[in-house]
Amino acid sequence: MSELFARRMGTVHRSFIREILKVTADPEIISFAGGLPNPDLFPLESMDRASREVFANIGASALQYSTTEGDAGLRTIIAERYAKRGLSVSPDSILITTGSQQILDIVAKVFLDKGDKVVIERPGYLGAIQAFSIFEPEFVAISLESDGPDLAELEQALQQGAKCFYAVPNFQNPSGVSYSLEKRKAVAKLMDTYDALFIEDDPYGELRFMGEDLPSVYSFREKPGILCGSFSKIAAPGFRIGWVVAESPFYEKLVIAKQASDLHTSTVAQAIMRRYLETNDIESHVGLIKERYGRQRQHMVDMIQQHFPSVVNITEPEGGMFLWAALPEGVSSMDLFDIAIKDKVAFVPGRPFYVDGTGENTFRLNFSNSDEQKIEEGIKRLGSSISTLLD
Repeated sequence: MSELFARRMGTVHRSFIREILKVTADPEIISFAGGLPNPDLFPLESMDRASREVFANIGASALQYSTTEGDAGLRTIIAERYAKRGLSVSPDSILITTGSQQILDIVAKVFLDKGDKVVIERPGYLGAIQAFSIFEPEFVAISLESDGPDLAELEQALQQGAKCFYAVPNFQNPSGVSYSLEKRKAVAKLMDTYDALFIEDDPYGELRFMGEDLPSVYSFREKPGILCGSFSKIAAPGFRIGWVVAESPFYEKLVIAKQASDLHTSTVAQAIMRRYLETNDIESHVGLIKERYGRQRQHMVDMIQQHFPSVVNITEPEGGMFLWAALPEGVSSMDLFDIAIKDKVAFVPGRPFYVDGTGENTFRLNFSNSDEQKIEEGIKRLGSSISTLLD
């Protein structure tokens, strides 16, 4: 039967994180593995009211086919929210997608041929690695420093013909690192100089609970780029509503690729999201999320300092949902995972986030989906697991 499969499927594997989540189904396990928002913060009552109003006011049209580009009112609201953050975006340059993951799929379809060089951060977002891998590119991993990418490595990759650079400048998944203002400007200049495509993924940008908001790399570009956004982290991931901002001629090609994929994102989900945004203060809701996540992040950092051996290094992100840890060189986080599961605590080993096979000693921790009591107990267990591994 193997001869029936396309050759490209031999290079793509199951999502490592999704496989780990199966292991963590045991209710006794405290999991820091999933990249999940905190369900306690989902706006259930407001969404329920919005859904009832949608069916009461527009009825059957919410159940009908719609345009590929997406609900015009929803696109206008997204553009208005960008304007409040200092970025001028036309609603006509916004394409509503079925989550951020679909953006990565259609962007890859539009821009990548087999063998094209794709620059990706090291470590990089696992969802992008999986989505792009289907199209058989050559990944070029560049080091991620505490304030963004190694610019010398980026320029070298571009000099050697890289077609595009995929990055998460705000509270990166998995590392939690954010680009400094200087590096945002420098990345924009390099992408313009080498006429390469910059794919800027920004699902976490609104979740800053420390420091000051910074402009997108997209805002500094003189040439067209791609900017991705999502409601999954600030409203409801189950609706699977994301969007991509792109100017002509990119926009038209992305629309065609989406039409070939699913015609359009759920009309019902778009209508409910639009109604929710029209009748509720989303900024106030985001403020609640930031306050909660900020507390949970700080508690995790405090507990790590108390319970982890001092040889473990961590990032201390100013926002988002993750922090990143590194064991001493030569120590395997996969070995740690095997011990930790027995101690009823889970995380994501770092190696799958590296396209070059490195990162064996690293791992990711999610702080958004656990309350402070679970964080305290889970980090205590994990610290014990690390001590067992290092002994």
